[in-house]
Amino acid sequence: MNQPAALRSRAEGLAAPLPPLLAEAEHLAATVLLGEHGRRRAGMGDEFWQYRPAGPGDEARSIDWRRSAQSDVHFVREKEWQAAQSVLLWVDDAQSMQFAGDGSHTSKGDRARVLALAVAVLLIRGGERVGLSGFTLPPRRGELQLLRLAEAFNATDETPDYGTPEARGMLPHSRAVFVSDFLGDLAPVEAALTKAADRGVKGALLQILDPQEEAFPFDGRTIFESMSGNLRHETLKASELRARYLDRLAERKARLADLARVTGWHYQCHHTGESAQAALLWLFRALERVR
Repeated sequence: MNQPAALRSRAEGLAAPLPPLLAEAEHLAATVLLGEHGRRRAGMGDEFWQYRPAGPGDEARSIDWRRSAQSDVHFVREKEWQAAQSVLLWVDDAQSMQFAGDGSHTSKGDRARVLALAVAVLLIRGGERVGLSGFTLPPRRGELQLLRLAEAFNATDETPDYGTPEARGMLPHSRAVFVSDFLGDLAPVEAALTKAADRGVKGALLQILDPQEEAFPFDGRTIFESMSGNLRHETLKASELRARYLDRLAERKARLADLARVTGWHYQCHHTGESAQAALLWLFRALERVR
């Protein structure tokens, strides 16, 4: 195969999954009626600059050295409305998110990606900036950003059994969304929310579970295995584990709800067997409430 043909083939292969994901997200977003949205104001926007004292987590390149030279304090120059209108997404891509129970509905990961991209559609078309937490995809406006997000959500890098929230690179006083099954260690979740709260960032935690994970419909001899196969447990009487499992799941949900409450976030649990529209509407309204 010659070089142009090979390049085209690779490009088509890369782009193939993007239209279906984006189309599904746009279709879902279309079911939510948008009222007046966004924070644009005449005479402000990107032209308004604000100085604030530099703090932990600010990069040296963000410091305005001319302004800082006028005092003993380092100052960061930021766009107030850029921070206010920015929403940062973290969508868990760990292997646990591949679970799809009995196969009658989508996997947790597929539902998470569609919901995150759908809320991005609503926000971007409402005039806001959306990006990924961390430093890989800064928040931007525009249809091109939706394609960038769809591409990022389709990445196939090797991942661990359970995900860890990414709280780096968050703009002060912006908003954020964490979407995960939150079945791994909750200590990193607490650390990420605390870090976000320290920067004035508020948002929404959306826990996505499969109906089987919620109901634990197992009985008799059962082998429980993580999606990677690294974790495995066999029991002859699965029904005897049900009560303990449900108690621990309830405790986990309660802890997530409490973490959200004390940091100014909102928490909701969504099952893949339920309406994606209801979850999107909750997520969109949750972001509106933390403005």
